[in-house]
Amino acid sequence: MFPVERNSATDDTLAMPPLSVLDLSPITQGSHAGQALCNSLDLARRTEKLGYNRYWVAEHHNMAGIASAATAVVIGHIASGTQIIRVGSGGIMLPNHAPLVIAEQFGTLESLYPGRIDLGLGRAPGTDQFTAYALRRNL
Repeated sequence: MFPVERNSATDDTLAMPPLSVLDLSPITQGSHAGQALCNSLDLARRTEKLGYNRYWVAEHHNMAGIASAATAVVIGHIASGTQIIRVGSGGIMLPNHAPLVIAEQFGTLESLYPGRIDLGLGRAPGTDQFTAYALRRNL
């Protein structure tokens, strides 16, 4: 599953360590969020073919150049377009969300893609203070 490298000094086969990708779904100049998410799926498919272990999606809000604000939705998009690579959040910023909602979202993703979903959690806001306030006003 993972790339194998030869050690010429000892001629032993060394297994490569598990590799992962962390993706922010960047929106390139002159492009849009939809294209960025298509690019992320293309990258995930390529990394899966190369034998990578995990594909992480980061949560960032109110940033014009990043399309990964709805992390669970992006994870579902990536998981639906791949076969075996694990897909996860790197990470969900709990101060921005009701914990029960996150548990339900990731439980649903795990039901749809068994054994392939990872939930990474964080406590930073992942945004500017005004957006953080808007995200947390009802919690």
